[in-house]
Amino acid sequence: MNGPELEEEFRFHPVRKWRADFAHVDSRTLIEVEGGVWNKGRHVRPEGFMKDAEKYLEAGLLGWTVFRLVKEQLDPETLSRISDFLSERSPDAIMDLL
Repeated sequence: MNGPELEEEFRFHPVRKWRADFAHVDSRTLIEVEGGVWNKGRHVRPEGFMKDAEKYLEAGLLGWTVFRLVKEQLDPETLSRISDFLSERSPDAIMDLL
């Protein structure tokens, strides 16, 4: 699928070693694909869920928008909607509005 360029395994925090699965740096958007939803993986167990909540809070406080997706959302329609969002939030698009 074509769309804005994404960086993989992007380290978004200046101190912590947190990484996002994907980042669109120009729009300050992070995309996380949550695994283990059906097999009680790390992201849905209490300790993992709380650590993820801390990570996403810090990302938001640093000005990042965070999209949390599950595998079932990785379909053309959802990805197209996210691509449109990223394109609309890019600096070039914002400058066009001014």
